[in-house]
Amino acid sequence: MLNKSIKKNNSNERFKWLHTRPKKSLINLSFEAWMIMPAVIILLFITIYPFVFMIYMSTIEYSTLPQIPSKFIGLGNWVAMFKDFPVWKSWTTTVLYFGFALFLQLILGTFIAILIDRTPIFGDFLATILLSPMFVAPVLVGLLWRFLLHDSYGVYKYFLNSLGILRGTSIFGNTQTALPGIVLMDTWEWTPLIFIIVLSGLRALPTDIIEAAQVDGASYFQQLRYITLPLLRPVFVVALLIRSMDLLRYIDHLMVTTAGGPADATKILAIRIYENAFRFYKLGYASVLAITLLFVTMFLGRMFVNLLQIEEKEMS
Repeated sequence: MLNKSIKKNNSNERFKWLHTRPKKSLINLSFEAWMIMPAVIILLFITIYPFVFMIYMSTIEYSTLPQIPSKFIGLGNWVAMFKDFPVWKSWTTTVLYFGFALFLQLILGTFIAILIDRTPIFGDFLATILLSPMFVAPVLVGLLWRFLLHDSYGVYKYFLNSLGILRGTSIFGNTQTALPGIVLMDTWEWTPLIFIIVLSGLRALPTDIIEAAQVDGASYFQQLRYITLPLLRPVFVVALLIRSMDLLRYIDHLMVTTAGGPADATKILAIRIYENAFRFYKLGYASVLAITLLFVTMFLGRMFVNLLQIEEKEMS
């Protein structure tokens, strides 16, 4: 009997504790949480709803004419994408454009950052000037480079002809030079972003390690190879993460210069999505291509984040 009464009292105490402990509900949210709640709701609405609707659009053959209703085709758009050879050609162009542009911007941005960091005077002034291309609108960048490389009055084209380089060749009008041309154009505009990220990383490096290497008699290039560049690996990953997201999506300067031509030589997947959606009005098929590009972008972002986490573990 004594044991039963003890067990009963224990169960009653546990029951009372469950009912008297504070419950986490919307009413008990902090003032800060209530303040950001409207922004969170709006953000969820403008991101989740379009994504869900895009998935729905990928399963239908959308009609823009009111007299012809849209019809459900299931995975028909996905099957058509895998059979579409021009789409795979656009993926090849996208990979080439992405790889070469990212490589050039990382190399040039790191080189310029090291030079500016070693500049004894007017370093900040030079850094400010070098950042100017990044603040120009991409459409204006496309117009600028289209005029600079124009066959008749382009300044860059005149110098290339004077040096005997690409004489008689239209850079944006030739299938062999159009893609390198837009890669250089994107590199000119966005190398400053890589440069400022790497420069910030250089100025945040611990000085005691570098000073110890100097005391040990290490030359500058030895310090750069064995100390500076390895310590900058997390910075490189962040820079690549930021630029890779933009390279796959932004097409403003491409539309102004080549619009995917000539002969689809510069037609990356983002341009093909635009054409299918707003020129041919194949909104369902364009939704499939957009979802595919979104998944690839998310995969690249996740890969760079994992690399960043691995670098941080190795540094700690």
